[in-house]
Amino acid sequence: MADISPPRPEPVDGLRLRPPRHRLDRRFIAWRTLQALLWAVGVLGTLGAIHGYAESTRPWLGPVLLVAGPIYAVNIAVMPTWRYLVHRWEATDDAVYALGGWLTRKWQIVPISRIQSIDTEIGLIQRCLGLATITVTTASSEGKVMIEGLDVRIAEATVDRLREVAAATGGDAT
Repeated sequence: MADISPPRPEPVDGLRLRPPRHRLDRRFIAWRTLQALLWAVGVLGTLGAIHGYAESTRPWLGPVLLVAGPIYAVNIAVMPTWRYLVHRWEATDDAVYALGGWLTRKWQIVPISRIQSIDTEIGLIQRCLGLATITVTTASSEGKVMIEGLDVRIAEATVDRLREVAAATGGDAT
């Protein structure tokens, strides 16, 4: 009888794709909820204002609002918690592991020898919540791994450690 199980991913530089160990900071939920809420207010508010002002010339905006409203409501109510429950990350002396996605899951592994840059981003809402985003960039076409929703202190420590390990690791960063 033939084995019909899905093939295991091939190791990258001797590293196996595996579930990362760390969960994001719980404040990630508040950050993503606020982001989704601001987008909803902006988009639905703009569409509503245009609909109210030019209803006779743009009658199609009514049905668009009826569809977009519930979509944004689900996005605000479900997406932040769902992403918090799914997203994982880990940075070791060998690689950076990330698991993300909302509707589809994306597993990524970046060997330390392939890292070209490590960036930290702290937006306005993130700053208020004490969160940061780390971006690890490589030369590949899939070029970067983003780890969102980390406590600022953990993000700073992780970036410092990755910088030290990457500097000490020989590699071609391609």
